[in-house]
Amino acid sequence: MKLFATITVIGRDKTGVIARVTAFLFEQHANIEALEEQVTRGQFSMTLQASWARSECSEAALRAGLDALAKSLGMEIKVRLTEPGRRQRFAIMVTKETHCFDALLAARLTAEPALVIGNYATFGERAKKHQLPFAHVDWADRTTAENEALRLLEEHEIDFVVLARFMKILSPNFVWRYKNKIINIHPSLLPSFPGPQAYRQAHESGVKIAGVTAHFVSMRLDEGPIIAQGAFPIQPGMSLKDLTAAGQKLEAKVLVKAVKLYLGKRLDVYWGVVKEV
Repeated sequence: MKLFATITVIGRDKTGVIARVTAFLFEQHANIEALEEQVTRGQFSMTLQASWARSECSEAALRAGLDALAKSLGMEIKVRLTEPGRRQRFAIMVTKETHCFDALLAARLTAEPALVIGNYATFGERAKKHQLPFAHVDWADRTTAENEALRLLEEHEIDFVVLARFMKILSPNFVWRYKNKIINIHPSLLPSFPGPQAYRQAHESGVKIAGVTAHFVSMRLDEGPIIAQGAFPIQPGMSLKDLTAAGQKLEAKVLVKAVKLYLGKRLDVYWGVVKEV
């Protein structure tokens, strides 16, 4: 039976990083299963999946060697060993609204909800009812909050994140570490009406069709690759409250659909556009 590992490398871009990491893994008798890297605004990020025959992998030597390589390169290198066939673990980030959270837990997802992070402590009772670990992270200072959230995601071995109407903006520093692994639901048919007041904007603009968008979070607000969308007609005399209620029902359905597409490995992001494969 094989042993698998996911290795992430993050830091300022420089020459030879890929070569040095892969050369070290070759010395450790690893087989590289997949590799993805990108450079944005001078920042380098790489996610690499490797495998070994169990008899050929020394976890202590692997970790020590990657730690030494990280210091030499002046970069952050992390490794997580995983079992073959292990279900993906995901975190749900929440604020106050519950409809998307409830829909995710009611859906039969082929992944394990492993952590709930909320910026309001009151959500803890709802997570407790589902026997899920809950962490209250005060978002008064974003840098401190994000550092704590990243620590929790690593501690709970989280593979991807779902923002279930989480009403805080994540910085590039956070998003960078989970490229195309953070799924958000936005209450409009993007690119129309980005930002926090989408339903109000739609109501005041007099549009005849409104909708919602599930997308990967990118470093630009509400501009990430679109995974799924849903729409509904705005009836004459429909109030903002009615429009919001209709939208929230659709948010839950479209978010669950997007997560299922992601888990089905049917998505590929090519030049910022999601394609089903």
